[in-house]
Amino acid sequence: MSNFRVIKNQQGDVILPKAKWCQSAWCHFKGLQFASPLGESEGLLFVYGGESVANTSIHMFFVFFDIAVVWLDSSGIVVDKKLAKPWRPMYAPAKAAQYFIEAHPSLLERVEIGDELTFDEVVS
Repeated sequence: MSNFRVIKNQQGDVILPKAKWCQSAWCHFKGLQFASPLGESEGLLFVYGGESVANTSIHMFFVFFDIAVVWLDSSGIVVDKKLAKPWRPMYAPAKAAQYFIEAHPSLLERVEIGDELTFDEVVS
């Protein structure tokens, strides 16, 4: 299984060409802390075992740049999106989510609440 996914909308348009599949506890913990700013074509796709507001809430401690955060339910439907600023203690989705994407802020221009997204493996 590839460690990266290409994220597409319901029309098949690529909205994020390279998202790191982030399912492990270490990846959840580390996230973008102490990382360099993301390019427009890259991000992280966080994966959890079920839908939750608490489990998919984030903090921005030790993240030194703005990011887009897009939360999705178990069906891949966008339930919330926000611009997250450095050093803020918490951002939580408006509805329970099973996935969320952290990416360059420009992602917010390509995604709307209610969109259905798919995650296809990046084939090397």
